[in-house]
Amino acid sequence: MYSEKVMDHFRNPRNMGEIPDADGIGSVGNPTCGDLMNIYIKVKDNVLIDVKFKTFGCGAAIATSSMTTELAKGKTLDEAMKITRGDVAESLNGLPKIKMHCSNLAADGLHAAIKDYLKKKEE
Repeated sequence: MYSEKVMDHFRNPRNMGEIPDADGIGSVGNPTCGDLMNIYIKVKDNVLIDVKFKTFGCGAAIATSSMTTELAKGKTLDEAMKITRGDVAESLNGLPKIKMHCSNLAADGLHAAIKDYLKKKEE
């Protein structure tokens, strides 16, 4: 069913919470399964110095959110934009096919947060 790594990130999520003065926020959801995610980023010198999440969803949604924050923290904006749903699933040693849409959300939420930051920066 789930890998040990998925279970670990579900039971002990990393970087859970909000960043009150976030530079960017990505909100994504999947109406089919009911998962909702908010990804918060803090940026300094084009690098993600902090990434946090709040997720309402299944164990896979929480685990993929946790792993996405781990993958993104310390990366440049360009590097973080290249993190894919496949990267997230692979980093968790795979997900059941029926749960792959969850890793979609986490990567999409990260990308949405970066786009939100870039949009605010332009204004």
